[in-house]
Amino acid sequence: MGKKKTPAINSSSTADIAFLLLCYFLMTTTMGDQSGLQRRLPPIPDSEKAQDQQVNRRNIVIVRINSADKLFAGNEAMDISFLKDKMKEFLSNPSNDPALPEKEEKEIEGKTYLVSKGVISLQNDRGTSYQAYIAVQNELVKAVNELRDEFSMREFGKRFHALDEDQQNIVKKAVPQNISEAEPKDIGKKR
Repeated sequence: MGKKKTPAINSSSTADIAFLLLCYFLMTTTMGDQSGLQRRLPPIPDSEKAQDQQVNRRNIVIVRINSADKLFAGNEAMDISFLKDKMKEFLSNPSNDPALPEKEEKEIEGKTYLVSKGVISLQNDRGTSYQAYIAVQNELVKAVNELRDEFSMREFGKRFHALDEDQQNIVKKAVPQNISEAEPKDIGKKR
């Protein structure tokens, strides 16, 4: 008796099917929106201007996150839920407190506004968790966005995102987002 041979499977269309599946998934899959932090680096100062620029201590607040994800604003430990309001007060200096940032008159599009010279310096430890860093970043940006909305409502009667591009540029100049992000340091757990 002879052995029966198993018939070969015709695989000539397998490549076509794989290609069609690939095309299907490429067409139906949506890529997530890019998410991240939008930051614009400051321009490189001229060496002559850099010597003339000295920032007054009262105009800077240092926000630190240590390796245990503990938050400090200025010299005081703080819960993140209070950070946004503290930064809004710092940047706006509503009572002209001499311990808070100076304001200077700036002419923007033919009108004079008082603009804060406040700068938030964000520093973190090398051991800081990404979640803590992003949470603090979000609170700082929220503070600036809320100040911009308040300014927009006072000046234009609309929220910032409802303004046209020219009006938004005025608001951005009147309420600048001065957040400086320093190189991670070894801040430690007790500081």
